[in-house]
Amino acid sequence: MEWAIIVVVVVVVFVFISLTVKIVPQQRVGVVERLGKFHRLLTPGLNILIPVFDHVRVYHDLRIQQANVPPQTVITKDNVQVQIDTIIFYQVVGPEQATYGISDYVYGVRNITTATMRQIIGKMELDETLSGREKISSDIRIALDEATEKWGVRIERVEVIDIKPPLDIQDAMDKQMKAERNKRAIVLEAEAAKQDMILRAEGDKQSKILKAEGDKEARIREAEGLRQAQELEALGEAKAIEAVAEAEKARIQMLREAGLDEQVLAYRSFEALTEVSKGSANKVFIPSNAIETLGSIGAIGEMFKSKEGKK
Repeated sequence: MEWAIIVVVVVVVFVFISLTVKIVPQQRVGVVERLGKFHRLLTPGLNILIPVFDHVRVYHDLRIQQANVPPQTVITKDNVQVQIDTIIFYQVVGPEQATYGISDYVYGVRNITTATMRQIIGKMELDETLSGREKISSDIRIALDEATEKWGVRIERVEVIDIKPPLDIQDAMDKQMKAERNKRAIVLEAEAAKQDMILRAEGDKQSKILKAEGDKEARIREAEGLRQAQELEALGEAKAIEAVAEAEKARIQMLREAGLDEQVLAYRSFEALTEVSKGSANKVFIPSNAIETLGSIGAIGEMFKSKEGKK
């Protein structure tokens, strides 16, 4: 009997402690009711309750949660059925409102998402739907924020995972995409050929320009060399003439220093002419106006001979 009493006491004490002491993990919170009415929240750590009077209604996870919305078949504005798969990220920010504001906020979020999606897609055409994931997600989130604000739930993000049109439309889209790819490939090939022709023409143009520049430079240098050669030749001739003039000048000066004036020089020239005319094949023609001059030259010759005889 004593062992039985001890066991009963231990069990009662254990039950009393389990009902009195509550340890709540981090990022979790408990809703406590006292005599069926909301009393307080259990915060992370050690919490003490009054057995029988206090009761933990529910625990809420305060971390960001995700809820997958089952794929929904909706009809677009142009009467095309599409299947949309959506996922929602939410967080409980008001445990009391999440407990008493709605019976199941996750179910409510899914239903609002489905209804809002039908309204949004019904105003959009197929092409706009396929390219408007961001707009659809934004509109769904705005609608959810308005509803879940009273539930103590905050919608963090809405993502449209997939949009599937009917198979026949998918086949048509695949063919259109393939044709578009082929078109782009042809355009790119033509553009590459065009660029190749342009580059070749540009290279040929540059080659001709460089060749013309080279020919021009060669002609300029050739003309410059010819000009310099002519200048040097003219300079040489000028110097040669100058040297001959200087020599003639020196010879005349020497003749003058030797006492030979212009008349003597004329006589010497006449003697040279006489020697030339001695040949049988040589004929000398003397103008009539030169006879007086020749008479003077003869007188000069006599004078010169007399001078030489005295020497």
